[in-house]
Amino acid sequence: MKIVVAPQALKGSLDAPDAGASIAAALAQALPDAQVVVVPVADGGEGTTRALVSATGGRLLSAQVTGPLGAPTQATWGVLGDVSAAPGASPGASPVPPAAPVAVIEMAAAAGLPLIPLTARDPLRATTYGVGELLRHALDAGCREVILGLGGSATNDGGAGMAQALGARLLGADGHDLPPGGAALARLAQIDITQLDPRLAETRIRVACDVTNPLSGPRGASAVYGPQKGANAAQVAALDAALAHYAAIIQRDLGRAVAEVPGAGAAGGLGAGLLAFTQAELTPGAPLVLETLRFAAMVSDAALVIVAEGRLDEQTGYGKVVGAIAQAAHAAGARVLALVGAVALDDAALARLGVDAALPLAPGPLTLEASMAQARTLLAEATLRAIRLMRLGAALPWSAPEEERRTD
Repeated sequence: MKIVVAPQALKGSLDAPDAGASIAAALAQALPDAQVVVVPVADGGEGTTRALVSATGGRLLSAQVTGPLGAPTQATWGVLGDVSAAPGASPGASPVPPAAPVAVIEMAAAAGLPLIPLTARDPLRATTYGVGELLRHALDAGCREVILGLGGSATNDGGAGMAQALGARLLGADGHDLPPGGAALARLAQIDITQLDPRLAETRIRVACDVTNPLSGPRGASAVYGPQKGANAAQVAALDAALAHYAAIIQRDLGRAVAEVPGAGAAGGLGAGLLAFTQAELTPGAPLVLETLRFAAMVSDAALVIVAEGRLDEQTGYGKVVGAIAQAAHAAGARVLALVGAVALDDAALARLGVDAALPLAPGPLTLEASMAQARTLLAEATLRAIRLMRLGAALPWSAPEEERRTD
C-alpha cells in the first residue's frame, strides 16, 4: 500500500518537512510494509521555499539583501532539485534540465512585515528593493524559471523597489531617481528601462498569488492592506493616489495596462510591478505548488493521502492547498485523511472539501500553547490513532446504509 504524506507547516510549531517526518515515523511503526512518500507542500506563502526545496531535494541558499526599511537582512531562497527524481514521482516524468534550474523565492524573506518591529512600520517608504536583489541572485545562478510567493509584505510600493534593483529607473520631473517607498511614486514622471536586466526577458516568473485585488481603488492594495502595514486614513489615500499615478505612467511608458488585473494589488502592488517589468504570470498558489511537484503523478497509485493543517475552517475551501490535494487524490481514487489542530467544519463541509476524515491532533482538552509546544508528539500520536481506527473499520462487517440499499 502506498501512502502519500503531504503536510503543510503547522505555524509556530513545525515546518512542513518536519511535520512530514513525524507522520512518516509513526507510519513506519504502525505499517512497516507500507510505501510512504513524504511530499511537503505549501500554498505559495510562508514556508513555500523550504517545502519545495525539501520535496525536490534542492538547495537552500542565503543572500544579504536590502530589507524593507533599507537595513541589510539575510534572506533565504532556494533552487529546486530534480522533481522527477523525488520519492514517489512518476518514473516517466522528464527531469528538470541541470542547465535550467528553477528558483523559489518568498517575497516576505526580503520585504516581509515580520522584518519590521510593530512600532517602526512605515508603508510610505518601505521598499521591495530586496525582492529585486533576490531575483538578481536567481538570475546569476542561471535560473530562467522562478516561483515567487507573494504574501506577508510590509510594502506598498507597487514593486517599484524591485524594478529599481533590476535596473529600471523611476525618475521624477527633475530627472533624478525616486527614493524608496510608495509615497514617492506620486512624483513619478518617467520610467526608463534601457538598463533593465536583459535576462528578465527570457525568464519565466510564476507568481503564487491568492488575492484578486486590483492595484488601486476601494479594493486596491492601499485601501485593503495598507492599515495592517501601519498606514492611517490619510496615508492610505495618499498611497492609493500614488499607485494609480504609477499605473498610468507604466501604461504610457511601457505599454502595459496593469491597474485592473486581478492580483495586481497583491503584496502592496508587487503583483503590478511584476506584470509591468517582468514576464510574470499570476496564478493561485496551491495549484502552482502541486503542479511544480507533479503531485498528480505522485498520488496516481496511492491508496491514502494524509494532510496536516493547523485549522480546517471555511477559508480552507477558498483555493487552499488541502482542497487542491483532495481534488488530486480523489481523481486518482485515493482517500484523504486530515490531521489538524482544530476542525471547524461539519461532515458535509469536509465532504465538499474532499476530506474523507479529519482527526484532531489533541486527544483531549489542551491549550493552544501546549498544543504548539507538543506538536511533533501530537502529530505522531494522531497518526497512530488514525491507523488503529482504520484497522477497526476494516475488521467490522459493514453493510450499506439504508438509503444506499433502496432501489426506487
